[in-house]
Amino acid sequence: MSGLRLEELSAATVVAANNLTLKPGQEQFVAPVSHSIAEAYVNPTTAWPRVVVDDDDTVVGFIMGNFDAAADDEALRSCIWRINVEADAQGRGIGRFAVHALADEARSRGFDRVTVIYEPGDDGPEEFFHHIGFEVIGETPYGEHVAGLTLASSQV
Repeated sequence: MSGLRLEELSAATVVAANNLTLKPGQEQFVAPVSHSIAEAYVNPTTAWPRVVVDDDDTVVGFIMGNFDAAADDEALRSCIWRINVEADAQGRGIGRFAVHALADEARSRGFDRVTVIYEPGDDGPEEFFHHIGFEVIGETPYGEHVAGLTLASSQV
């Protein structure tokens, strides 16, 4: 999809980001954007909240990263905390665009891998993450998958 751009979450975009809808069944796999907003407020030095805006200036996605080289848990040093794509816009490359942008940011900060933690399930994000190159590298004590994407020096 052409015409996409990433913007910092701001007063101008926060309401639209918070109103992103999901497809039926997806709600159980992702927390509301409002949780990310709170996390970004609590962790301003490590949180990386961004919206994806299309060429009509419509917010069509949200991604929240965390970059903390000193985190005790390696899976939380350079990770995707949350990604939401508007239900009607899914399947058009918006999620891939957002993940690539986050990967570029991680690379610019000196990280060589991005991780994501998700709950496996039929309507969950596992197929999406696998399709763009993430591989399961572990599991949390709660049964969630930890997946990693190794960053090449120039491209995801």
